[in-house]
Amino acid sequence: MIGTTELIVIGVVALLLLFGIPKLPEIGKGVGEAIKNFKKAISSPTEIDVTPKKNTEEEKEKEEEKKA
Repeated sequence: MIGTTELIVIGVVALLLLFGIPKLPEIGKGVGEAIKNFKKAISSPTEIDVTPKKNTEEEKEKEEEKKA
């Protein structure tokens, strides 16, 4: 059975074959930023605005036109 370490080695070799050595820093940077953003999104509380919106003047005018 293939373990985690073997899968990581196979993945690194596959990346070297597919993208070549010059592209690896760019790929690593992108993966690192993605992980950082994912962790930031998970740790930050989700804020949902539940306050009702006040009618703007345009909406008030439309409501008045409908009534008339």
